[in-house]
Amino acid sequence: MARSRPGITLGDLSGNLAVVTGASDGIGLGLTERLAAAGAEVVLPVRNAAKGEAAVARIRQRHPEAVLSLRELDLSSLDSVTALGATLRGENRPIHILVNNAGVMTPPRRRITAEGFELQFGSNHLGHFALVAGLLPLLRAGRARVTSQISVAANQHAINWDDLNWERSYRGQRAYSQSKIAFGLFGLELDRRSRAGGWGITSNLAHPGVAATNLLAARPEVGRARATPLARGIRALSRRGILFGTVETALLPALLAATAPEAGGRLYGPGGFRHYSGAPAEQALYSRLRSTEDAERMWRISEELTGAAFPR
Repeated sequence: MARSRPGITLGDLSGNLAVVTGASDGIGLGLTERLAAAGAEVVLPVRNAAKGEAAVARIRQRHPEAVLSLRELDLSSLDSVTALGATLRGENRPIHILVNNAGVMTPPRRRITAEGFELQFGSNHLGHFALVAGLLPLLRAGRARVTSQISVAANQHAINWDDLNWERSYRGQRAYSQSKIAFGLFGLELDRRSRAGGWGITSNLAHPGVAATNLLAARPEVGRARATPLARGIRALSRRGILFGTVETALLPALLAATAPEAGGRLYGPGGFRHYSGAPAEQALYSRLRSTEDAERMWRISEELTGAAFPR
């Protein structure tokens, strides 16, 4: 089946410094390539140095003029997050674009971060929360666009307020949804606090729809020895241009969120059937993301759990 290929034309991003988490493969790699090709200098904070080096080599093969550099980051360790913040603050360069893209999805059994948080909540949300806090002076200096990558799963299930770390009854998909709801609440609250405090940061949300990325592939580091049946089904349909997107189309909502001139506090995703694929477009906020009280509560809890300090 023929597949239409929606796209975005970027302006000249020369002089912009961008940081993209999860940039060593999949959507993050595609985002990094698009930003670098438009002239932005891109920092790739990666957990696996070899994969990061391979990603840089691939982009430079296609775009010899690309300005790229690697840094170390493991979002499941707050020490690692703190170290990256200190490194970049030491370099003292304003950041103009931050895409919080990295994530982990549905380990078959409950796993924890270095600090003992449930892995998805700790990496997808708390790690990025602490990263933004650590980079805040640089984001303010660059009047940055911050994009937080959520998921269609943020439109399912709920925050498990009584057991945020899923210690009593772990359910992988529900824990994943919680992590993305929490992350979405954070991205929206960041925009509100920036406006109220005059931080100069614009914060948007994006989601990729459904595409054959590595989130559900074999991931020994999260206890998954082989790709899930769902991943195999998505890949098969995506190859045929049926229902689901590709990595190339799935990255477009975050790219739009990071570069579009519209104001913050918005959600971008694919505009096709059930928002699984299609051209990127602004979308109505999911019902689970609309409560400012929930956002403020999650912000307070996240500060307490991470020790990250934002201006009052």
